[in-house]
Amino acid sequence: MSTSSTPTAGSPSLRLYFLDWVRIIAFFLLILYHVGMYYVEWGWHVKSPHASSTLQPLMMLTSPWRLSLLFFISGVASAFMLEKIRPGQFLRRRSIRLLLPLIFGMLIVVPPQAYLEVVEKLAYAGGYTDFMQLYVHAYHGFKVEGKTLALPTWNHLWFVAYLWVYSVLLGCWLAVKPDWFKMARTWLEKQMKGWRILVLPIAYLAVVRMALLSDFPPNHGLVADWYNHACYLFVFVFGALIATSPVFWQELAALRWLALRLVACSWILLIIYFDLAPDDVPKWLLMAQRLVWVCMAWSAIIAACAYAHQYLNFDSPARRYLTQAVFPVYILHQTYIVIMAHSLKPLALPALSEGILLIALTALSCFLSYEIIRRVFFLRPLFGLDLGSVYRPRSLSPG
Repeated sequence: MSTSSTPTAGSPSLRLYFLDWVRIIAFFLLILYHVGMYYVEWGWHVKSPHASSTLQPLMMLTSPWRLSLLFFISGVASAFMLEKIRPGQFLRRRSIRLLLPLIFGMLIVVPPQAYLEVVEKLAYAGGYTDFMQLYVHAYHGFKVEGKTLALPTWNHLWFVAYLWVYSVLLGCWLAVKPDWFKMARTWLEKQMKGWRILVLPIAYLAVVRMALLSDFPPNHGLVADWYNHACYLFVFVFGALIATSPVFWQELAALRWLALRLVACSWILLIIYFDLAPDDVPKWLLMAQRLVWVCMAWSAIIAACAYAHQYLNFDSPARRYLTQAVFPVYILHQTYIVIMAHSLKPLALPALSEGILLIALTALSCFLSYEIIRRVFFLRPLFGLDLGSVYRPRSLSPG
């Protein structure tokens, strides 16, 4: 199979192997990130007795960009699907591949996270069956760290909910105004050359962050999450519009070193800011920090895609296996982390040993689960997998 998969005008269905690799790496960074959330001072479902600020600079390496990158790649994947199927078919397939895992996840996968959170933070004494009675009846009586714990919840599966909504919007756009989509694609392809690939999206994201973040901080609840929508919907649509532009993907090569340097410089500035900034931050300094944040976020996306295009644009059995595995692993990983972190606490292990063990056990549990899921036909759609021969897309898969 050819390792060259950059699309041309006459072959829009060729696979972008390097984006598969970026997606794989980005999803597996989530395991490390969410294990890290157990050990830092930021709020999370369960917390380690060893929690401190030590790991927070490392966490900041991915915080500004990891979800935006996934939405960008999902936009590209959606565009390639829409090159081959009608918008109505696209919406049906995306709904099946996203809503089934979301509903199943909210009912079966996610509840242990909320249960162990109230056990650890509120000393809840009821059993899991008692808790599930409250969960399915939308109990709002748990107050955790000054906030009501909304039940039921999608927790980390908010990404799936948002992706489905954005997919619906994209499909409807193609169904109702296909000419507008083509015009927007043509315009963007002309603009996204050279320095403008970095500067124009950063300018938009900076305006959005400065204007919306204070009034609409991220809530991951879909409703009134206007700052997140302004960012994530933008990068999703950007990916969909630019997906089939060979010029864009080729232009990235010349920007990779500059983008990487911007990421490094931005990260250092953010670490300095969060370490030294006073509680009463002057507005100009806050706005400067927000500019640096989005500069790091977009530069990281460009750097990741550019370096992957240069070094990871190939197929392999590992890519084919992991491309199918990442979505089930994503669905399961946080619940495994929470359960295992809670279970390991009585052992009172040193932080480093416990962290390494937690990563290893989570990865092992996720892949053992995937090996079961992919062999059981009725489990496959519950974790975003097709039923085998029914549907095998050649373009980037579900997002």
